[in-house]
Amino acid sequence: RGADVTLAEKGSLGAGSTARAAGGIRSQFSSRVNVELSLASKEVWNSFDERFGVDIGLRKNGYLFLARTADAAEQFRQNVELQRDLGAESELLTPAEATEHCPGLDPEPFVAATYNPDDGIADPNLAVQGYAEAARESGVDIRTKTAVTELHREGDRVVGADLRAVGTGSSEPSERREVDCVVNVAGAWAPAIAEMAGVDLPIAPRRRQIAVVDPTPPVPESAPLTIDLETGSYFRPERDGVALIGGHFGDTDPDQDPDAYDEGMDIAWAARAVERAAEYTAYFGPDTRIKRGWAGLYAVTPDHHPIVEETIPGLVTVAGFSGHGFQHAPAAGRIGADLAADGETDLLDISPLSGDRFERGETHSEHSVA
Repeated sequence: RGADVTLAEKGSLGAGSTARAAGGIRSQFSSRVNVELSLASKEVWNSFDERFGVDIGLRKNGYLFLARTADAAEQFRQNVELQRDLGAESELLTPAEATEHCPGLDPEPFVAATYNPDDGIADPNLAVQGYAEAARESGVDIRTKTAVTELHREGDRVVGADLRAVGTGSSEPSERREVDCVVNVAGAWAPAIAEMAGVDLPIAPRRRQIAVVDPTPPVPESAPLTIDLETGSYFRPERDGVALIGGHFGDTDPDQDPDAYDEGMDIAWAARAVERAAEYTAYFGPDTRIKRGWAGLYAVTPDHHPIVEETIPGLVTVAGFSGHGFQHAPAAGRIGADLAADGETDLLDISPLSGDRFERGETHSEHSVA
C-alpha cells in the first residue's frame, strides 16, 4: 500500500509467545467472530507454502472436542450449527464415532463430540520466518533487539514513538520516530505499550504449560488434537512417537509479569496432565515418560476475545487473543493493516471486538477455550 513500515521487536522474531505456542489451527469456536477470524486465517494457512515459499508443516489431522454433560453437548450442537452456517466443515459425533478418529479414546465418560477434518497444526516458528522474509522483501524495516520505550501524543493522537536498542552493553540513546500510526500487536506485553499512550487495556498475562511425553502406546500421527473440554485436558501427536499434553487445572490463575515469569515446566503439573489424559485415553499411563516441556503466556481478556480497533487516533490495537493469537494471526494482520492504512476493514465485522465493550457490558461468550 506504499506505507513506510518499521517493526520493532525487543527480542528476536517469534521469541515471545509465538515460540511457545502449540501451533493449533481450528474453526471450532462458539462465537461468530472467532469462527470468522479462523476461516479468514485458514485461507492464508492453507496456501502458505505457495504464497510465501515456506513449508510450515501444516498437518490437517483435525480437532476433536469432547463433552461430558448434556449441557456441554447442547452447546456443541449450537457450535456446529454456527460453524457450518459460516462455511466450516464441523460435525457433531457420538462418542463411539469419535473413536474412529482417535482409536485410543475411551468413549464411556462422554456424551458427544465435535470434529472438523480441516483443523490441524503448523509450526509457528516457520510461519514467522515466512512472514518476516516476505515483509523484508516488501520493504519493511525489521528491527530486532529494539524496544519501544515511549509513545508521544498531541492531544488525543499518537504522533511519535521512541525506539531504543536493547541488549548487553547497549548504551545507544532512544531514537524519536514521527508516526502516522502505531499498531500494538505485543500480545501479553500489549498493556505496557498501551499505557505509554495513556490507554488501559484489560489484557492479563496468564501462564500456560505444555509437556512433551513418550506415550505408551504411541499416539498415531494421524490422530487429531483432542480436547476434553470440561476438564481442560488436551493432547496431540508430534512426530517420532512423542506427544504434546496440555491443560490448565489450577484453582487460581494469577496474572504474570511477562518479563519475569517462569518459562519452565512444573513437574507436578506435568504428572497431573498425564494423569488427566490417562483418564480418557489408552495412550497415557504409569509408563509414560515426561521428556521436557515449557511455559508461555496467554494474553487474556475478560471474555476471551481479542481487542481489535483503533483505540485512539494513531493507535491501533490488535491484541488479547487469549491463546488463539497464532491461529488468527493472518486475519489479524490483514485487519491491522486495514485499520492503519484506511481506518476500517472489509474482511469481517470487527465491531464486537471494540475495547469499550467491557464498559458497555456487551461482552461475548467463548465456550471453546483450551
